[in-house]
Amino acid sequence: MHKSLPTSLPKRLHESLRKSPPGGLHKHLLLPLLCCSLAACNFAPKYQQPDLPIADHFDMTESANPTTARLASEIDWQTFFADPQLKLLIETALQHNRDLAASMARIEQARAFYRIQNAARLPQVNVNAGATRTKAPLGSIDPEFDNTDTSIKFNQYNVQAAVTSFELDFWGRVRNMSEAARRRYLASVEAQRAFRLSLIGNVAANYYAIRSGEEGIELSQRTLATRRYALDVAKLRLDAGVTSMVDYEQAAVLVTQAKTQLAELQRTTAQQRNLLEVLVGGPLSDTLPHASPIADTAQFGDLDPGLPSALLVNRPDIQQAEQQLRAADADIGAARADFFPRIALTGNFGYVSPELGNLFVPGMQAWSVGALVGMPIFDAGQRQAQLSQARARRDELVADYQRTVQNAFREVSDALIGRQRYKEQIAAQEQAVEAQQQLAETAELRYQNGISIYLEVVDARRSLFAAEQQLIQLRATALQNGVSLYVALGGGPDAPHDMQQDTSQNTSQANGAHPPN
Repeated sequence: MHKSLPTSLPKRLHESLRKSPPGGLHKHLLLPLLCCSLAACNFAPKYQQPDLPIADHFDMTESANPTTARLASEIDWQTFFADPQLKLLIETALQHNRDLAASMARIEQARAFYRIQNAARLPQVNVNAGATRTKAPLGSIDPEFDNTDTSIKFNQYNVQAAVTSFELDFWGRVRNMSEAARRRYLASVEAQRAFRLSLIGNVAANYYAIRSGEEGIELSQRTLATRRYALDVAKLRLDAGVTSMVDYEQAAVLVTQAKTQLAELQRTTAQQRNLLEVLVGGPLSDTLPHASPIADTAQFGDLDPGLPSALLVNRPDIQQAEQQLRAADADIGAARADFFPRIALTGNFGYVSPELGNLFVPGMQAWSVGALVGMPIFDAGQRQAQLSQARARRDELVADYQRTVQNAFREVSDALIGRQRYKEQIAAQEQAVEAQQQLAETAELRYQNGISIYLEVVDARRSLFAAEQQLIQLRATALQNGVSLYVALGGGPDAPHDMQQDTSQNTSQANGAHPPN
């Protein structure tokens, strides 16, 4: 058997095989080839970060306060948000949101696929054991017994370990396929982080919309009560002949407008509550900690945006795009390796014996080692098309990566501009409300003294009500903009107690939370 060894083997390996016993042949052949496979070359292009089409700093109308401002990456969401009711809602959403649960399942799918793909880098060994008892005519073995009814019975026992097919990855094809699966798994992790951060932002934005709606409803109810009282007074004055029918109708118009505004706010706020139920993942509870008013300026601290380059690390959607780009590089490496021969090994080692007691004696050993080489000759351009497809896919992901970075830069810039401009708008609107309040009081005095008609009072009250509603909406929008800035900067690290309740009271409320009525 040793004399039939191919002389093309390397001299040192050839001599080693000649000196080795037959039972150790498979060890001397498999181990060097396995080492060569693990040290194979790689045709994947080296990763290069695409050019970043953004400025090297954010344009801000004012700088963050260096004594109080902190980077978003340093603040977890439980520290960033001060409203205890909002914190409980976010915590509940992170535990029960169905879309977030689905994203976690997608991570497990990607992890399992990577493990499956990575397992192909090592040989798969199967162990088989069998026993057979055979009866055969003796004439089928020896022609001299053709005319006899004599038969023979015999047993056979076997145990073997076999490598059915193991590809020697000289060109890095299997390794790059495993690397692509690993990068896509990491991309799914970043996608889950991005969705989690988006969920926090959506819950907060929805919460502030509900809070502004509730305060608007309270204002509308107070205004409606005041206007109904004014309508009753106008009715008494009309009955006494002190005022005209026009003044009474104008007072009735104010009541109708307040009712319309109240119904509109009740509708939109109820719809926001329905959305919040979906976000938190279950029915809403009626008992919650006290909520902070919309006018409270201490809802969260000031944020320092840092440098745009920090977004590349802090934003999970950018990290996701980068992992997908790295996976595309690995796909190119696998496509290039397809142009080279594939070498696969097969082998088995075991024992075969007609007697069970003699199965594991050295003389009953049986082994075989084989190799298969497949070389692409003609495929009508299929491999070249697969390589072109992989390269085009990478070009697409480069554009996606650059667009993701641009969108991140724009979102931060928009939120920074909004932070300053909303401040200015709120200050101006507060002055407008104060001026409208004085105007309404003056118009009322002028009407009572007979200096002006009631239409002046109607206009002043309508303008005051609209100004107050706009101030509430501006305050809520400014808070939502602050949340958008936190999310656009990539948020902060996960809190250590992110998925746990802080108190026993919060634990009892974990299955549902509800904003105040």
